[in-house]
Amino acid sequence: MGRYFFRRFLYSLLTIWLIASVTFFMMHAIPGGPFTREKAIPDEILRVIEAKYNLDAPLYEQYFDYLKGLVTFDLGPSFQKVGTSVNDLIVAGFPNTAKVGFFAILAIIVIGVPVGIVSALKQNKPLDYIVMFGATLGVTIPSFVIATVYIYIFAGKLGWVPPFGLRNAVSYIGPMIALSGYSLSFVARLTRSSMLEILRADYIQTARANGLSEYSVIAKHAVKNAVIPVITYLGPTIAAIMTGSFVVERIFAIPGIGRYFVESVTNRDYTTIMAVTVLYATIYVFMVLLVDIAYALVDPRIRFEKEKA
Repeated sequence: MGRYFFRRFLYSLLTIWLIASVTFFMMHAIPGGPFTREKAIPDEILRVIEAKYNLDAPLYEQYFDYLKGLVTFDLGPSFQKVGTSVNDLIVAGFPNTAKVGFFAILAIIVIGVPVGIVSALKQNKPLDYIVMFGATLGVTIPSFVIATVYIYIFAGKLGWVPPFGLRNAVSYIGPMIALSGYSLSFVARLTRSSMLEILRADYIQTARANGLSEYSVIAKHAVKNAVIPVITYLGPTIAAIMTGSFVVERIFAIPGIGRYFVESVTNRDYTTIMAVTVLYATIYVFMVLLVDIAYALVDPRIRFEKEKA
């Protein structure tokens, strides 16, 4: 098993390198540059600026400098924010994004999974209908609508929460709800459907026929297998949430990494675009690796099959 995960770790590093390389060459293949403006900069000044940032060097030299910076965690200067490095932007923005993302993920897991299980156990009963109605609304209403309605009611009309920013604990509620709404509803629906399928399986019926208590059947056999599809979904979802949502951050005026990424694309800030892309890829690949580990912990059969592979 250790050998399998070591191979997976090496594949993860290879994937990150490929994404970083593709992003670098795509940025340099796009016509224009980070200092291209509607009003053209004189050639003499442009050459001085490019020499300052080593943009006049051969492409292969820029590429190796870029890889060296990734390895040493030196992501270079921002081309649009003078005197600011990309490291500074990520250090300033990522903690805000991560804090909101953490609470959103916590809500998805703590609420979505139990609600889905209870809904499956109460199939075709009033509670099941209520849960499915709420989950259907959650997957159909966009996050910006949830955020706007929340601010209008709880900040504008009732005055219970601040309309923007992360001033106190209460101010996290709105971004958390908007960011987790879709995924929480989807996880509830996914858990319910998976749980219903497991409850109809032969081994569950056999366990009941052997006299096991309903608690043992549900807790020790059904739930453990029902959450496997949920684990698969949560891996990339956590990566997406932890790297921020520009829409939610914009509405709640959160200075997160999502805002910097969109601004960098608009301003053609190459170093910031590449850094945030690699950051997202790294988190995504890491979460996929954690999903594999979770598979092995939840279901020993999966671990055995991977050891034989």
